[in-house]
Amino acid sequence: MDMALEVIVLPVADIDRAKAFYQDKVGFHVDLDAEVMPGARVVQLTPPGSGCSIALAKGIPNPSGTPQPGTYHGMQLVVADAKAAYEELTARGLELSEPAQYTPQDGGTFMHFTDPDGNGWAIQEYRERAAKPLHRLLTEQAEQQ
Repeated sequence: MDMALEVIVLPVADIDRAKAFYQDKVGFHVDLDAEVMPGARVVQLTPPGSGCSIALAKGIPNPSGTPQPGTYHGMQLVVADAKAAYEELTARGLELSEPAQYTPQDGGTFMHFTDPDGNGWAIQEYRERAAKPLHRLLTEQAEQQ
């Protein structure tokens, strides 16, 4: 059975503030902003080139529990060039740590930021993604099966 991680519901206190942050400062595309049932709003945003989105929701029942804004940490975005990403994101007004190289091999450079609620993100430089985007690798892998 195939499974795909496509959406992470991100807990935020103010959907409009979070939508503006992710759209304007981080550069995510707004896929959906709608009332999906009476009293329930969902805003879904996707990073450019990603197969996984975040959803900001209000009024949606969650039988497994209600996460609190600012409690999510460890979400990770991957870019092919950390320096270029740093320059673009800081030009948009994102407060972001400078790239730090923890190991010399590809994948060893990271930057970090938090959203207005304190949810924490990492941005990893993985230079191989410039030549081999993950979505292309997954498509090729699926075609070989």
